[in-house]
Amino acid sequence: MEIVCVIIGGALGSTTRFYLGKRFASRHKHLPVGTFIINVSGAFLLGVVSGFDISTLLYGLFAEGFLGAYTTFSTFMFEDFVLLQNNRILSAIIYVLATLVVSFLTFYGGFLIFASLPG
Repeated sequence: MEIVCVIIGGALGSTTRFYLGKRFASRHKHLPVGTFIINVSGAFLLGVVSGFDISTLLYGLFAEGFLGAYTTFSTFMFEDFVLLQNNRILSAIIYVLATLVVSFLTFYGGFLIFASLPG
């Protein structure tokens, strides 16, 4: 049953990422803002989910399925590679550092907020 939850969550997460990625890409042609927002929001949501004491099935659905498919390390790497190919070295460095630092901080913030709630 857990694998079914991961499959359903993955289908929903990848569809959401595809839709949001296309929306942001059409507005921001020179920087990979869409992937940045998707990865940062996914990190926050994973922090939230990790802060709750939930069942294995719900964790599989939301964390491993939805958020695993919603966030995208491969796209992040590809977009950074494209920035480097286009000699936008400073943008590439800022993109990597900002993604890692902001994603970690939002994960931790989401975890702290929801882990401290009673119940």
